[in-house]
Amino acid sequence: MPTVLREGQYRYYFYSSDGHEPPHVHVVGGDGQAKIWLSDLSVAKRFGFGDVEIGRIVKVVAENRERFLEAWNDFFV
Repeated sequence: MPTVLREGQYRYYFYSSDGHEPPHVHVVGGDGQAKIWLSDLSVAKRFGFGDVEIGRIVKVVAENRERFLEAWNDFFV
């Protein structure tokens, strides 16, 4: 389960078994967790994050999309 970024209370990572899916990142922090697709920054799943919090998380993913994609490709390709 490679962690790609830690920012504040959030950890951004992917599972080593995720390679069969399109690139995405999981986020966990506080009482929430989410899965964000890197292609279009849509939220695939979320639990425990409110609208404002998920908006901040998506913004961080957008700002670090290249970093996440590079880590994904380094691991799976």
